[in-house]
Amino acid sequence: MIGRVMGNRYELIKQLGGGGMAIVYMGRDTLLNRLVTVKVLRPEFTSDRDFVQRFRGEAQAVARLSDPNIVSIYDVGQEDNIHYLVMEYVEGDNLKNLIRKLGVIPVDRAIEIAGQISEALQHAHENNIVHRDIKPQNILITKGGRAKLTDFGIAREATTATLTQTDTIVGSVHYISPEQARGGTADARSDIYSLGIVLYEMATGVLPFTGETPVGVAMKHIQESPTPPANINPAIAPELQRVITRAMAKNPADRYQSAQDMAADLLQPATVGGGELSLEADEFATRVIPTVHSVPVIRPHTERKKNKGKKRPPIFWLGLVLLISVIAAAGAFWYYVNVPEIDMPNVAGKTEAEAREILRDQGIENILVSHNLHPTVAQGLVVSQDPKPNTKIKITRTVTLSVSMGQDLREVPEVIGQTLYNARIRISVNELNVTEPVQEIYSDNYPAGVVVDQDPRPGEKLAVGAGVLLSVSKGPQPVDQRVPSLVGLTIEDAGGELEKLNLHLDSNTGQATSMEYFAGQIISQDPPAGTEVREGTTVQVTLSNGPGPQRQVARVQALTPDDGGEHSLKIVVRDAKGTNDFHTETYPPGKKVVKEVPYYGKAVIQVYIDQALAGEQSFE
Repeated sequence: MIGRVMGNRYELIKQLGGGGMAIVYMGRDTLLNRLVTVKVLRPEFTSDRDFVQRFRGEAQAVARLSDPNIVSIYDVGQEDNIHYLVMEYVEGDNLKNLIRKLGVIPVDRAIEIAGQISEALQHAHENNIVHRDIKPQNILITKGGRAKLTDFGIAREATTATLTQTDTIVGSVHYISPEQARGGTADARSDIYSLGIVLYEMATGVLPFTGETPVGVAMKHIQESPTPPANINPAIAPELQRVITRAMAKNPADRYQSAQDMAADLLQPATVGGGELSLEADEFATRVIPTVHSVPVIRPHTERKKNKGKKRPPIFWLGLVLLISVIAAAGAFWYYVNVPEIDMPNVAGKTEAEAREILRDQGIENILVSHNLHPTVAQGLVVSQDPKPNTKIKITRTVTLSVSMGQDLREVPEVIGQTLYNARIRISVNELNVTEPVQEIYSDNYPAGVVVDQDPRPGEKLAVGAGVLLSVSKGPQPVDQRVPSLVGLTIEDAGGELEKLNLHLDSNTGQATSMEYFAGQIISQDPPAGTEVREGTTVQVTLSNGPGPQRQVARVQALTPDDGGEHSLKIVVRDAKGTNDFHTETYPPGKKVVKEVPYYGKAVIQVYIDQALAGEQSFE
C-alpha cells in the first residue's frame, strides 16, 4: 500500500499503526500539499456490512463536529473495494505511550488533559454523538501539548434506534462502563466513566481494574470498587480524588450528568492545587504531626476551692477548644515551615535501589514508585522523577519515580510465503512495522510480490513499533538471449521464433516499400539480429508493403557420377519467397542435367547428389 494514491489525491507515505478494524497511514494530500492521516479498513472486514457501516459511520459522526480537541475528518472514499477515511494529521503521540514513558503524569498536566477531553466530549454529546471507546490510545497529544480525541469508530448517534443493541459489548474492556459491560445502553455518562478511568490512570500510573481475561475485568467494573487514587499517589488532592470517584460511579445517576460539569470541577482551584505547587500543603494535611501538649493553667488554691463543685459554662469549654486549636495549628505551622529544604537529586538512569538510597541519604522517606514498560531504558532503571532534579523541595515531599520494566516486546510473525500486502497486515497486528523500503530480489522459488525472507526471523521478540526487514520476490532471475534474424519472415513466423527465447514481438509494426521483400515480410528489426538482450525484451519490426523483387531465371547444370548406378538429384532454391525444393529426380550414371531455375531477389541455389551438397551459387 505504501506509495499508492487513494482517490487520485492521497499518497500513502508510511504506516503509523493499526487497530482491530483498520490500518493507519501517514499520507500526503497532493492537491493541498499537506500531511494527512489515512485510515484504511482491513480487507478481512470489507465484506462485512456491519463493519463497513461502522467505519463509514465514524466519518458521518465526526464530520458534523468542529472542536479544537477533536481530530477533524476531511474525506471518506472507496476504491477497488478499499474503504478509507482521510483525517487531520496530528504530529505527536498518543496518551497511552506518554503514560508508558512517564509512569505517572504530573497531576496538573493530567487535569489539563482531562479538561480538554471533557470539552471535546461536551461538544460531541451536544451533537448527540456518544464516543463509547474513550481510552488513552484514542487521545493524541500534539507537540504543542493539546489533547485531541480521535477514533470515533464505534461511536453511535444517541437515538432510540441505536441504543437498544445489547447483544454485544463494544469498547476496550479496561475503560468500559458498567452498563456497557452488562451489554446495556451507553450514553454520555458512559463516556464520562471511561474518562474517569483515563484520569485515574494518568494520576496513578496504573489501571483501576485488571484481570487475566476480558470477562474478569468487565465483572470488576460491575462489582468492585477501585483502590482510592490518593492511596497510590499521595500527590492527588482530595478534591481531585472526588472528581475521579464521581466520574467512576457505578450508577450513571451518581456520575457527572455532563462532561461540562466534570470540566468545571477539574478547573476548580482546589482541584488544580493537587499539582506540583500545592503538594507540600497536601503533605501538611496528611503527615503525622508530633503531639502538641496544652499549656496548664495554674490557679490559686483558694480559687479552686471557691469554685469547687461549680459547673463550667459552655463559653468556657468553647474558649478552651479554640485555644487548644490555635496552639496546635501554631505548632503544626512551626513544624511545617521549619522542615529542611534540599536540592532534589537527579536519580534518572539509576537502579531503583540506588535511587532509594540516594533519596534516603538526603532525608527523603516518602517515595512512590511505578513500574512501566519503556522502549529504550533498560529494565530496573529510573526513567523519570517528580519533582525534577535541582528543584528546591522539603524532605517531607513525596517523590514519584517511574522505573522501567524494559521494552514492551512483541513476537515477530512468520510472513515468508505471504504476499507483501498480507505480510504488512500480520506485522501491524503484532504492533510492529515493516522497515522501508522493502528489498526486492530475484527468486526461482517464489512468484513476484511474495515475501522471500525476513529479518528478524519468526518467533523472535521486538519492541513495540520496531521494524521488520522484508525481502520480496521480483520473480526468477532473467537471462540474456541473442536476438534471432527475423528479416524475410512473416509476423506469425517471427513471433514463434521470439517466443522460443522468451522474447516478445511489438504489436506496433512499421510499413515500408521494398523491392527486395514481398508484402507482409519483415524487412528490418530492432534490436538487430545477434544483439544480446534480457528475457522479456520486445523486438520491433518493419514490414514490406511490396511490390517485392522481380522474377529471374538461372541456368543450372549437373552431371551424375558414371559409376554404373542410379543417383538422386535435388535442386534447392533459397530466395525472397523462402526455401523450396525446385527439382527432385533420379538419373542414370553419367547423366548431364540442365534446368532453368526461377528465383526472386537475392538467392542461393544448391545442387544435391545423393543428399550430399555437390554445388552452390549465389545470385543477386
